[in-house]
Amino acid sequence: MPDSGLVWMRTVDSGSSPALVLDRYDQPMPYERITATPEVMAGVPCVRGTRIPVATIVGMVAEGMTDAEIQGDYPQLSTEDVREALRFAAAAVDERTLPLLPSA
Repeated sequence: MPDSGLVWMRTVDSGSSPALVLDRYDQPMPYERITATPEVMAGVPCVRGTRIPVATIVGMVAEGMTDAEIQGDYPQLSTEDVREALRFAAAAVDERTLPLLPSA
C-alpha cells in the first residue's frame, strides 16, 4: 500500500474484548489531519505535524475550553484540527467495547 500519511484503523480480538489498533494495514480512515506513527509520541494519535495528542484536545474540550482558548494554548492548531481530533476520538470510541460499571 502506498504511504498516504493517513491513519488506518482496525479492531482486533485481544481475548475478552476487542482492542483498537492504529496501523497501515486495514481500512483507511478519512483523517488527513491526524497521524499515528511509532516515531512520534510512541504512536499516540496526534495532530499532523505536531506532538499534540488527540486526547489532549479532547480533554481541553471536555473542560469547556473554546476553540479560541485551545488555539491560544496551541497556536499551531486550526479550528479544523480541533474538529478532526474530535471526529477521530468519536470514531475510536465507537470502534471498541468499553467496560462500564453496572448502574445502581
